[in-house]
Amino acid sequence: MQRIRYRELAEKELYLLARIDRSEKIFTSYQYRDGELVLIDTSISAGRFNPLELEEMIKNQRELINAEGKVIGAFENKKIIGAASVDRRKRGRNKDYCKMDILYVSKNFRANKVGQMLLQKCKGIAKEFGASKLYISATPTKGTVDFYLNNSAVLVEELDEELFKIEPDDIHLEIKL
Repeated sequence: MQRIRYRELAEKELYLLARIDRSEKIFTSYQYRDGELVLIDTSISAGRFNPLELEEMIKNQRELINAEGKVIGAFENKKIIGAASVDRRKRGRNKDYCKMDILYVSKNFRANKVGQMLLQKCKGIAKEFGASKLYISATPTKGTVDFYLNNSAVLVEELDEELFKIEPDDIHLEIKL
């Protein structure tokens, strides 16, 4: 296996996100009920990005870059295998946190700590932006939420109402920097 490299993506490279294979079979998800995470049975087969979803994600990442946020790509040789991004805009009552907008790792690279490295890069970027916390609106699948919980995330102290309205089924987490 080649060494994995991480670098910032330019706006003109956002088309590369389509090459990330996010596919997986999902059998359990979390719901947030009465202050606790509750596991529920689920049967979802996530595949590659559908064209509309991909178009929307690229549009959002373009806007994020134009607002001085950052998108990081993970590459094996010249092949993109993962990506993550951080919005520069400060959020919260105290304007002390930044939102991690995306984090995807191709199916065949999930056991290679690519996700952890992308998360570390996002934490560093948020710190550069002057944040003290990274806000994560996580897809509620068990694998995704457990990944964040195993990497120092906790349920948010302050729920971001704007983000909650957009994704009310997500599990809203934060990581102190």
